[in-house]
Amino acid sequence: MHSAFLLLGSNMGDKTNLLQQARELLNEQAGTIVQQSSLYKSEPWGFVSPDWFVNQALKIETALTPLQLLAVTQQIEKSLGRKQKSTTENYSSRPIDIDILLYDNTTTHLPELIIPHAQLHERRFALIPLCEIAATIIHPNFQQGISELLAQCKDKGIVDLIKN
Repeated sequence: MHSAFLLLGSNMGDKTNLLQQARELLNEQAGTIVQQSSLYKSEPWGFVSPDWFVNQALKIETALTPLQLLAVTQQIEKSLGRKQKSTTENYSSRPIDIDILLYDNTTTHLPELIIPHAQLHERRFALIPLCEIAATIIHPNFQQGISELLAQCKDKGIVDLIKN
């Protein structure tokens, strides 16, 4: 089995319900969720929108390879209403987004998939929930813990814990 850390995000529709549906589908199709962060509200990153995101980090145990996991996450996104995956130059609002942040302590660099996520260290909305469940996990490219990357992150975007 492999350990993967994912980031869920939604800024359209019933955001918390969409994240719940994504968790259920991931548990059924990708592996077992063994940890999950709290929910966080964050302002859009890379584009302007009045609709803020709800984000959550997950740790899953999976038998899937990175590319198989990507295929499953993309199918889940599509089943929950995601129309088209944005390019890095064209971020937009979306009902669900599932990013693979880390996979074991490995790196993958393919046209369709980069692990660790190429912009993880630049995004507070990803680092804060990930730090909640994996503060001491070492980023394989930077050889630093997630909490260290968060402390060094230059992103000033607002990320607030959603109280239950």
